[in-house]
Amino acid sequence: MLEMFDRTQAKTAARPQGFATEADRDRLSKTALKAYRRIVAHWDLTSQQAAALLGVSVSTWERLKPETAEKTLSQDQMTRISALTGLYKGLHLLFADNMADRWLSLENTGPLFDRRSPIAAMIEGGIPHMLDVRRYVDAVRGGL
Repeated sequence: MLEMFDRTQAKTAARPQGFATEADRDRLSKTALKAYRRIVAHWDLTSQQAAALLGVSVSTWERLKPETAEKTLSQDQMTRISALTGLYKGLHLLFADNMADRWLSLENTGPLFDRRSPIAAMIEGGIPHMLDVRRYVDAVRGGL
């Protein structure tokens, strides 16, 4: 009996967590949206910014904003939220809370930003740029 449990546990442990299957996205979407709503509030994003970062229209974002709204997110949307959640955590490890939440709205002269705010740069650059900004913050705080 123990041998059967070990094989079952090994199969579960060997399968990496991802967003490719609809079952995984369905299970994780509610929590991801809850986290994203909190990030939007902490970063004081406009509806246009929140929608653009999530990769949806403003009207779709407005439907997703209420805590009671539920939707199975796409792989793309889950990846965006994952990147932004990691960025949020990295900023809060690097700065005091107020600066961590403001940093994304400040003009930045770094090569990733070209005198734009990190928010504007991420909106323009999409997922690849979100991941670049997350790696940048992780590198600055010594996480890489």
